[in-house]
Amino acid sequence: MNTNTESQRAFEQNKTRFLKLISNSASATLGMALVTGGLLVPRANAETTVSTADQDFMLAAAQGGMTEVKLGELAAQNGKRDDVKAFGQRMVKDHTAINDDLKVLAAQKGVTLPDSLDAKHQRMVDKMAALTGSEFDDAYIADMIKGHKKDARAFKAESSRTQDVDIKGFLDKSIPIVVEHLNRITAMKK
Repeated sequence: MNTNTESQRAFEQNKTRFLKLISNSASATLGMALVTGGLLVPRANAETTVSTADQDFMLAAAQGGMTEVKLGELAAQNGKRDDVKAFGQRMVKDHTAINDDLKVLAAQKGVTLPDSLDAKHQRMVDKMAALTGSEFDDAYIADMIKGHKKDARAFKAESSRTQDVDIKGFLDKSIPIVVEHLNRITAMKK
């Protein structure tokens, strides 16, 4: 009876060791599969992969893009002219898409983008929100012309400066949209 109990205990200990071994082996195998499959990629500090100039551009573009969406929402609601309302809706649609692309890029590069407007950009939105009628339309058109000229220059400058192919790809996709917005809003100025 004593030998049977000792055998049982030895069997349980061996069984426990065997299960731990299998579990560790399975975890290691799964980890290796994820690494080789590219699903789990060990990285160095992601911030070192993006230059300071690229990070600064991405942060500025995020603020500008969120501002464009907020102002577009205001134009769609507060605009007096139909073309101003339509342009505002277009800004919401296009800049939401650009912002989404930028968020994906930033996450890939390890850059944390803001999720709300800074004080400067919020003041711009608040100032515009206080306007109504044709006063709103005129101020919105003037602001969009000024902003899109600035954005087109900044996007083109970043495109020529950056060494990052992913950021360059984002810019190559975004620049034609920004230029098209500038041309459309400039044509609306009366």
